[in-house]
Formats: sequence, structure tokens, C-alpha cells
Amino acid sequence: MLSEGKKETENEEAEVPLLQVVFDISGTIFLSMVLLLLFMAFFVRQVTVDGSSMNNTLKNEDRLLVQCSSYTPKCGDVVVVTHGEQLDEAIIKRVIAVGGQCIDIDFSTGEVSVDGVLLREPYITGPTRSVINSFSFPLDVPEGYVFVMGDNRGNSLDSRSERIGLIPVENIIGKAFFRWYPFDAVGTVK
Repeated sequence: MLSEGKKETENEEAEVPLLQVVFDISGTIFLSMVLLLLFMAFFVRQVTVDGSSMNNTLKNEDRLLVQCSSYTPKCGDVVVVTHGEQLDEAIIKRVIAVGGQCIDIDFSTGEVSVDGVLLREPYITGPTRSVINSFSFPLDVPEGYVFVMGDNRGNSLDSRSERIGLIPVENIIGKAFFRWYPFDAVGTVK
């Protein structure tokens, strides 16, 4: 009988560590999820491309990671922006000019210049054309604003239109830096 009591005690001791292990793993998973959510809320966001305005750089339904904190816009960056009452949803575009720069678009040739320097734009799908209610160019971009355009210039509602216009820097959600889906196109966003 003494040996049966000893076996029961050993079984109880074996169950306690198993429950403790399950509890520890659950706690670790929960903490990891909370940290991941905090990281995603303040530093990196995931966005889905909606539309064709950034073809061929980005396609409809591409999934991107966007750097949200400590970002200063630079020409050539692909950014996600909102624009208060003008836009119901965020859009993704390329920064063409920042505050203090002068942008000029020659709609007859489709060429874009910033501060008198012709841009080399291998990422665009066609020449830059005028859009309905377009600004007059050349245009000085005031400090605190950026001028953005889609890479698919023939199918992009962007800063060329007075409807979108110049984007206040505080309306930039962040810079798209990595495409994680579709899996055959995984890589950095340029």
C-alpha cells in the first residue's frame, strides 16, 4: 500500500509541471501578441493596395508594410497618405517634391522637373499628362507639404488635381518599405 500512495504523489507532481508549462506558454503567447500589436500600432502598419494608380511598381491587392514613426518625406519615397475631407480612405503615391521645392510639368512632353532638374522616372507606365482641374505649373511646394503622384500617371488621382492637391506632411501615415504579398513579389518597395 505504501507504494500505491507514492505513485499517486508522483502522478500529482507530474501533472503540476505540465499545467505550469501550458500556463507559461499561454502567458508568453499572450505577451508576444500584445507587444506585436503595440509595435504594429506605433511603428509599422500593414496596408493593402487598392487600385491601379501605382502600376507597375505596386499592383492591386499587394500587401505592404509601412514605417509609421520617425519618418521625414523624401523625393521618390512611396507613401500612404490621407487628406481630411478630400479623401475617404488613405491612398498610396510617390513623393515627387517636398516643401521648398518647385515642380514643373511639361504636359506636351510628359516630363517632370523639380528645381529645374528633369526627373528620371523609370517606374512610371507612361508620360505625365494633365488631369481635370489641374494646377498651373511651375508650382512652388510650401514648407510642410508634399506633391505626390501615382506611377501609373494615366490612371492616378493625385496632387496634379486640385481635388487632392498638396498633401500636408502630418497627413502622411508613413513610407511603404516592404511588400510581403504576393509571395512571388516579396521584397523592398522602390
